[in-house]
Amino acid sequence: MRHRNTGRKLGRTSSHREAMLRNMVTSLLKYEKITTTDAKAKELRKVAEKMITLGKRGDLHARRQALSFVRDKEIVAKLFDELSTRYRDYTGGYTRIMKMGNRTGDNAPMSIIEFIREADQEQTNKKVLSQKL
Repeated sequence: MRHRNTGRKLGRTSSHREAMLRNMVTSLLKYEKITTTDAKAKELRKVAEKMITLGKRGDLHARRQALSFVRDKEIVAKLFDELSTRYRDYTGGYTRIMKMGNRTGDNAPMSIIEFIREADQEQTNKKVLSQKL
C-alpha cells in the first residue's frame, strides 16, 4: 500500500529518477521551456518551483542547496540573478504546463513546461480581478 507516499515513480529506479529530474530542471532553468511527457512535467513542476523559491531566498545556504541539486554554477547564477528577480513579487505558480497532444511513436501524452513571463502573469492577474468583480 502506498499510504502517504507522494510522487510518481515514472518507471525508473530512485537514482535514475533523481538524475533525470536534475537534468530536466537544469534544462528548464537554462532554456526556460522544454517539451516532455505529462507525468514528467508534473513532477518537474514541483522541483522547479522549489528551485525558484531557493533563488528568491538568496542567501548562501539556499545557493548551496540549489548547487547540490542542479550542479551547474552558471545555471545557479542565472537562477539567483535573473529568475529570482523576475518572480520576486509572486508567491508561487512560476511554471505553466500546456498539453500538446500525443507522441507519434508510442502515443504518450506530451506537454510543454515553461516559466511564466511577466506580461503573461499580468494578464492572468487581470482575469482574476475581473472574475472577482
